[in-house]
Amino acid sequence: MIIKNQYSPNFSKKIRKSKDIKLIVIHYTGMQSRIASIKRLKNIRSKVSCHYLLDRKGQTLKMVNENKVAWHAGKSKWKKFTNLNKYSIGIELVNKGHNFGYEKFTNLQIKRLIELCLKLKKKYKIKPSNIVGHSDIAPFRKKDPGEKFPWTKLEKNNLGISYKKSILKTKQLMNKQTEKLFFRNLHKIGYRYFNINRRNKNDIFLVKAFQRRFTPNRITGLIDQKTYIISQFLAKNSKN
Repeated sequence: MIIKNQYSPNFSKKIRKSKDIKLIVIHYTGMQSRIASIKRLKNIRSKVSCHYLLDRKGQTLKMVNENKVAWHAGKSKWKKFTNLNKYSIGIELVNKGHNFGYEKFTNLQIKRLIELCLKLKKKYKIKPSNIVGHSDIAPFRKKDPGEKFPWTKLEKNNLGISYKKSILKTKQLMNKQTEKLFFRNLHKIGYRYFNINRRNKNDIFLVKAFQRRFTPNRITGLIDQKTYIISQFLAKNSKN
């Protein structure tokens, strides 16, 4: 795997230990071009960066060394971790995103991403459940990598969590109790930023974040039967 260097000045200078790296966070750049993305990630005034950037031709750029904290996650939570910059490797995929004409990710881009994630997973002993999208860790403010991101391709390589399609044949009566159980399931899986026992108008963004990843063809913000059954399966099989 060929990796070119395009270093960003936006990182914390303190060196972190390998054992502190627990997650991989996947983003899209959300900018109009590769050049604009790199320019922003290298601009000291932007105060954003990542460890790796993968362009649409599959070229991989290293922007921050893995033993340094890159500024990619912002305010974020997953499982017991908060402010995930400290504990994660951030990977940006060049894509215009929802604001500039959201595109499908290219085959080369995803191929290189899988290679990189497999390498990082092995090197830092990262759990599959800790390979997440930006919207998983910051559901109220982020949508990336979005519903066009092919999580199923990563899951075939044990990168991320997945469910068996056969579970969708089961039937589940939906009521207030299942809604309560749904949020308990999300908490067990790793999602945060909500109260397990009390609903809030912002919970719709959390439901959409879950659907954007696991039911990408149906992002309603409503807890339907499919959404609930998937959450139940993932919670039962979660290995935190």
